[in-house]
Amino acid sequence: MTDLPAPDDGILVTLFITVRDVARSRDFYSRVLGGTVALDENPCIVRLANSWIIMNPGGGPTPDKPGVSVVDYEPGDTTSIFLNLRVADIRARYDQWRSRGAEFLTPPLDRGSELRCYLRDPDGYLIEVGQSTGLLHGEHAAR
Repeated sequence: MTDLPAPDDGILVTLFITVRDVARSRDFYSRVLGGTVALDENPCIVRLANSWIIMNPGGGPTPDKPGVSVVDYEPGDTTSIFLNLRVADIRARYDQWRSRGAEFLTPPLDRGSELRCYLRDPDGYLIEVGQSTGLLHGEHAAR
């Protein structure tokens, strides 16, 4: 249990996502994206590079969040939050993850400051995959 997100000091950031099928999401984040399963369920925790994704089904209010229900994400044409993965070689990751079943919205596109593309996880959460290029030399994204 030493690979769980439990800092000895300070703060460690994790991402919690509500999922409809824990096994399906665990497979996506571990097999497709290459994460390591730290805990199978209740909650499922997958270490992805230097971060952790925590996954559990939704549920009603609890004593520590009275009046708040955790509900499934309803994918569509809008989003207000997404996972951003920065990679060293976007074309290699794109090819690798596609070969494992990931479905990208587009191939990596050159945006000047970075190469970037997006995919969705099994619940429809948007994931940005980016590789800094021009940004490393002071070129910022167009507004």
